[in-house]
Amino acid sequence: MSEALHKSGRSHSAVKAVCLAVSGVNHPTDQQRVVDWLRNVFPSHVKLFVENDAVAALASGTMGKLHGCVLIAGTGSISYGSTEDGREARAAGAGPILGDWGSGYGIAAQALTAVMRAHDGRGPETRLTQDILCELGLGSPEELIGWTYADPSWARIAALVPVVVSSAEAGDPVADKILQNAVVELAASVRAVVQRLGLCGRDGKGSFPLVLVGGILEANRRWDIGREVLNHVTKDFPGAHPIRPKVEPAVGAALLAWNSVRGD
Repeated sequence: MSEALHKSGRSHSAVKAVCLAVSGVNHPTDQQRVVDWLRNVFPSHVKLFVENDAVAALASGTMGKLHGCVLIAGTGSISYGSTEDGREARAAGAGPILGDWGSGYGIAAQALTAVMRAHDGRGPETRLTQDILCELGLGSPEELIGWTYADPSWARIAALVPVVVSSAEAGDPVADKILQNAVVELAASVRAVVQRLGLCGRDGKGSFPLVLVGGILEANRRWDIGREVLNHVTKDFPGAHPIRPKVEPAVGAALLAWNSVRGD
């Protein structure tokens, strides 16, 4: 924040509102902890808002208006939605242990598991074995064990997603099934949010923004996960209006702060 203010040529005293959208903020106690910290940074008249990062991602696609649903699929995944009267809902976003299976981590972890299953004879042979070993410069599936647990960080595992996509595009049925499962999981998280909030209207055909954010959903391969997810969602909710933001979620957070000032 200090760097942003410095680049803009403004001081802390010029700030009227702050919106911080932070990963891991899932409860009012989380929000209050960050607000208390911000109170020591900015003057008392400054309006402070602390939200989950999914809120800013939604705002980045709707120009600061909190209405609609956002699907984020990168290293992790989450669906978040908001109605114009302030009701909120979310699905997934609980981390890899609790089942973000449509995320980059979830896709890559299933691919690594498939390699070990094939090596043991517990699962079908798969092109993923040669492709992942080649990518990592390893000689055998046994070496995957050491590689995985040497640094089991989420982003490091998720970086293998392009290998899974390439294997699927080359015709590997195991890799293809992993991606298909990811599409189903991501679409299910959107469906849960839309239904809980009634964004689709009583007839299921109402229009609402569907903001798509994250590297997993980028349309740069023949096996286009984002397109497949959208196909699943629009089959259930034909009124879903897909939006791929032109700005970063940080701009969405700034828009939320700006809109609070305009509202006054």
